[in-house]
Amino acid sequence: MWLIILALAAVTATAAWYVKDNGTYKLGFLSMILWGTTLMVFVDHLIGYLTERGEFLETTLDATILGVVLVTVALIVWEVILLLKDPKNKLKTLRQ
Repeated sequence: MWLIILALAAVTATAAWYVKDNGTYKLGFLSMILWGTTLMVFVDHLIGYLTERGEFLETTLDATILGVVLVTVALIVWEVILLLKDPKNKLKTLRQ
C-alpha cells in the first residue's frame, strides 16, 4: 500500500509542478523526492517478490500508515528546504 500512496503523491506533486509552479515553491524538488522514494520502494518490493515469492503489494494497516509517514517526511523535508530558500523573503522581513 505504501507504494501506491507514494506513487499517488508523486503524480499529484508532478501535476501541480507542471501546471502551477513557476519555480517559486520548489514543487519540482518535492516531485523528485517523491519519485525517488517511489522508485526505491518499487525496487524493494520487486526484489522482495522475486527472492522470497511474497506479496508484491501489502494492503495491511501498517503498510498504509508507513505510506502516510513517508509522504509526511517528504513534505517536511520540502518545507524545510522551502523555509531555507525563503522564496517570498518573509523570513528576512521578520529578522529586521
